[in-house]
Amino acid sequence: MQNKHLRITSLIVAMGLVGAMGGCATQGVKSGAATSAVATEEKAVAEQQLFMTFHENGRVYVLGDTKLQEIFMQTDEVALTRTRIGDGPDGRTLIFGMNKDDAKAGGPTAAEMMYDGKLAPAGPFYGEVFKDGRYYVFVEWKDMADYLKHGEVPLTFTEIGTGPKGETVIYALNKETAKQGKPAAAIERFHKQHPATAR
Repeated sequence: MQNKHLRITSLIVAMGLVGAMGGCATQGVKSGAATSAVATEEKAVAEQQLFMTFHENGRVYVLGDTKLQEIFMQTDEVALTRTRIGDGPDGRTLIFGMNKDDAKAGGPTAAEMMYDGKLAPAGPFYGEVFKDGRYYVFVEWKDMADYLKHGEVPLTFTEIGTGPKGETVIYALNKETAKQGKPAAAIERFHKQHPATAR
């Protein structure tokens, strides 16, 4: 009789363990699938960026990501570049900064292709131009594309002294965004790019 109770107890314990393990495995699958879906969604909406600096040395530096821009603004140098002499505005030399992946690929960078009008960002966009001590901020690709064609920003919202070192910051607008008034999202994005200036 005691042997029978031992078998039943063992069977109940075994069933409990199998159920518990099955529940963990099921939760793990759901969790992994959810994580995968979130990662895919984040990847799909990755912000594309374009930074241009009209340097006092007469060159125009064109960079395609925040990290390269931060390094350049701190050091005035970019380690890996592609250069096009005399091909920029007013015959300036264009310097396209590259990261290691761009250098391994060996062709034009995404920033170079955007600059040339051969690539339009599919998702969110952020662009900056630093020229004559002023920041020009773009949160819509069409506004920056127009700037690249014409060298001007016809509709703007300007904040004097709000740049990282007290520079003027000019936010590009278009007919639709101008109707909305102060470009709060663009201002917030600029301060995210330059956290020392956040208010």
